[in-house]
Amino acid sequence: MPEAPSAAPDVVLVVDFGAQYAQLIARRVREARVYSEIVPSTMPVAEMLAKNPKAIILSGGPSSVYEEGAPTIDRALFEAGVPVFGMCYGFQLMATTLGGTVDNTGAREYGRTPLTVTRTGSTLFEGTPEHQSVWMSHGDACSAAPEGFTVTASTNVVPVAAFENDEKKLYGVQYHPEVMHSTHGQQILEHFLYRGAGLKPDWTTGNVIEEQIAAIRAQVGDKRAICGLSGGVDSAVAAALVQKAIGDQLTCVYVDHGLMRKGETEQVEKDFVAATGVKLKVVDAQERFLTALAGVSDPEEKRKIIGREFIRVFEQAQAEIIAEAPDDQPVEFLVQGTLYPDIVESGGGTGTANIKSHHNVGGLPEDLEFKLVEPLRQLFKDEVRMVGQDLGLPEEIVQRQPFPGPGLGIRIVGEVTKERLDLLREADAIARHELTAAGLDREIWQCPVVLLADVRSVGVQGDGRTYGHPIVLRPVSSEDAMTADWTRMPYEVLARISTRITNEVPDVNRVVLDCTSKPPGTIEWE
Repeated sequence: MPEAPSAAPDVVLVVDFGAQYAQLIARRVREARVYSEIVPSTMPVAEMLAKNPKAIILSGGPSSVYEEGAPTIDRALFEAGVPVFGMCYGFQLMATTLGGTVDNTGAREYGRTPLTVTRTGSTLFEGTPEHQSVWMSHGDACSAAPEGFTVTASTNVVPVAAFENDEKKLYGVQYHPEVMHSTHGQQILEHFLYRGAGLKPDWTTGNVIEEQIAAIRAQVGDKRAICGLSGGVDSAVAAALVQKAIGDQLTCVYVDHGLMRKGETEQVEKDFVAATGVKLKVVDAQERFLTALAGVSDPEEKRKIIGREFIRVFEQAQAEIIAEAPDDQPVEFLVQGTLYPDIVESGGGTGTANIKSHHNVGGLPEDLEFKLVEPLRQLFKDEVRMVGQDLGLPEEIVQRQPFPGPGLGIRIVGEVTKERLDLLREADAIARHELTAAGLDREIWQCPVVLLADVRSVGVQGDGRTYGHPIVLRPVSSEDAMTADWTRMPYEVLARISTRITNEVPDVNRVVLDCTSKPPGTIEWE
């Protein structure tokens, strides 16, 4: 996993027992301004302690402590003097490991559950109400706390829903304090961090900028680096951070494949350069991509073509930059906007230099001989946006909604042509304008606008029959894109978007709303 920054020694480890919320726990710790890392439950306790954690959190998980092969934890973790907080499965594991009783009674609790705090002045619960709503997800129940622990909360089903041992700095709750449905969950977590573990809230994105500038300068020295800009926030912030560290030793490459949304290429060419002073090489490859995509409707084939052509164009630009570089400043480094979730989800974090196809430089081949510079690998998406703001990047770039690498090529259901791209760009621009005007940009994770190019529907416009394309609006809300729900937008906003698109975009006579969650649907249509 990524090493903690040198200026922020207070590290909290989140031990992942297969929980769907492990990343969310780490994010909540970061929101409390304490640095956190996720480690697998299979990591030996000696390795965990070698990281010198100031506190450890045991996540929930899908297993029962009674299942054969269920994850376990070495008792030595609780005897090392490090404050520990168990949540859900982690709570039950702490209980059984230390001699408490967990019963497999089938008394289940799922979803919102009333909690009664029996020790309102305890380390975790001081200042919170006696009765509060929490988010439960368990089948087993703790009926007796280990020796030396005080029971601090219960529910109608679970007699021991929380316990504390202040002497040994061991704490646990049966529920999920990290989810927003637990009404005082963040307060409980912060009580553990500040009161139980004695940590100070001194980790900020400002620390990250200072630390990374020093690290980048030490890594790159007097050599040169290149960065592939996609127009997205991750690559933009990574490039801005590296440019701040090494100045004109960095050259950015932006491949204009003609599949971007309206105004986004200009944002990169003008606004980003103006804000950072970066050296930018723009490659106009629109005709190349359109030629390669001609006659292709299959979404997977489109993705492969776009990825292949991007690699070839980028490699050509990279070769030109290397040829132009002075002999005493060879191009040895490649900047990538790799984020912490990329590291966690790939099961990596070892710092290997293999370039993976999901990274935002477009899926470069693994045999490219570059050393990677990944200044954002410690950060979550929201933290990257904060770093971008601190670096002075334009709001339009920092708050840009997630956008697929293949661009509008996979938001056209059917063959990609210049005419269809122009049509979709206009419809998308209208939707984005109205969402911004309504103040919904932060509420909506993203809103793909999809052109059903191979579908036509009958309409009436100007007292005449039309036979135009439908446009699909796909507004979704999510925290991590792993799951998502469709956003319940105000009807008046939907009406304005629909009216403007059908009035202003030729050959479109119908706008429909996609109200499918993920699962079963994906966020993008292709």
